[in-house]
Amino acid sequence: MKCENCTKKECSKKQKNDDTQSTSVDALSSNDGSEEKNEFDTLANAKILLSDCLACDSCMTLEEGARVFQQNQKEFFHILNLNKKCDTSKHKVLAVSLCPQSLPYFAAKFDLSVNEAAKRLCGFLKSLGAHYVFDTTIAADFSILESQREFVQRYQRRNQEEHALPMFASACPGWIRYAERVLTNLVTSHICTAKSPQQIMGSLVKGYFARQQNLSPDKIFHVVVAPCYDKKLEALREDFYTALYNSAEVDCVLTSGEIVQIMEQKNVSMKDVTEVAVDSLFDDLKEGDVVRHDGKRSDGYLEHIFKHAAKELFGMDVKEITYKALKNKDFQEVTLEKDGETVLRFAAAYGFRNIQNMVLKLKKGKFLYHFVEVLACPGGCLNGKGQAQTEDGKPDRALLAQMEEVYAAIPVRLPETNLHVQKMYQDWLEGMDSKKVQDTLHTTYSAVNQSTSSLDIKW
Repeated sequence: MKCENCTKKECSKKQKNDDTQSTSVDALSSNDGSEEKNEFDTLANAKILLSDCLACDSCMTLEEGARVFQQNQKEFFHILNLNKKCDTSKHKVLAVSLCPQSLPYFAAKFDLSVNEAAKRLCGFLKSLGAHYVFDTTIAADFSILESQREFVQRYQRRNQEEHALPMFASACPGWIRYAERVLTNLVTSHICTAKSPQQIMGSLVKGYFARQQNLSPDKIFHVVVAPCYDKKLEALREDFYTALYNSAEVDCVLTSGEIVQIMEQKNVSMKDVTEVAVDSLFDDLKEGDVVRHDGKRSDGYLEHIFKHAAKELFGMDVKEITYKALKNKDFQEVTLEKDGETVLRFAAAYGFRNIQNMVLKLKKGKFLYHFVEVLACPGGCLNGKGQAQTEDGKPDRALLAQMEEVYAAIPVRLPETNLHVQKMYQDWLEGMDSKKVQDTLHTTYSAVNQSTSSLDIKW
């Protein structure tokens, strides 16, 4: 989304001319002419400015810009081409993880059911050379369960710890980026420590799956297909990198739109691709039908945490949640009353303007909410800038409406009912309260001193 006045001073994002942008990118991507020619040379880069995301150039250093630039289709193809050569010592196991909010885009765009879209997308990626294609829903299961437990703990400590409440959701990297680079520790101390589904999936692929396959993590190249460009920045966080294996949890993030570009460059129609069942992390099992979590356009942290907290803290079984729209449709609240008293007050704040208002109230001490599901994109994750955009960079509202219908029709699965997750807590993570759970499924967030060096890059 566009970032307007997003720092304490005026936002430094300025309109740059094409020559300046091209020079900067050429400098970053220069390889002294030594790059090998291969079958993917004709593929074009996406013409998308990183400033279209919440993490605009005010929040990104020159070094980060260079590293993000490497997360494009060419890096993906570089691995594919290495795997075709005879030097097996350089081969990588290529694993691709699909975000649930990307699948409705492919389904709506190509007039498929969401299950057909998942299988055909899997078939296309494997035709390129991917060895495994996973669904990240299981990672969201872990993230939601850990967020639920943390909220209950924070609520119980609210009278002893100043920053226990409110708790802010941690799954949106645009929001996290803004909080760490622009806001103070007054805000970051309230962010839930549970890692996002993307990064938990990174831990599952480079940790659990690598061990199952008897592979070193650095022998796996892990790609995530996501609806949003900020996910590229999230993959670069230092706390999501294992120095021992010289390996990041997620090596490359491609947006849904970038995958469609690859299809177009290769003249492949989604409807002509052979359906292939999506892989599972467990032995030779395959995934069944696509499932999702509660929530209209995202992984539904608000609904899951609200219902869990109502049960755990007040013994109340909440079946349906009623949203009350406040200033706009992207700022809504949900409350729980017991004996005439409001005991839980949650909110969903989507879009930068609502985030600004929320932070202002927090700093003024006028914040009434116990939990807020914060998402940078208006309308939530389905409306990520990496998909459902028109050629002039505006939301494709007709396509987005179709995507919402597709997403709403996907069956909901409660994370508590996933038997694989429960088994992994015991067998892989050494119990729900173990140090390994903290090390694997959690991270920390704090204010960062931002360098003045920044860059607005064109993909």
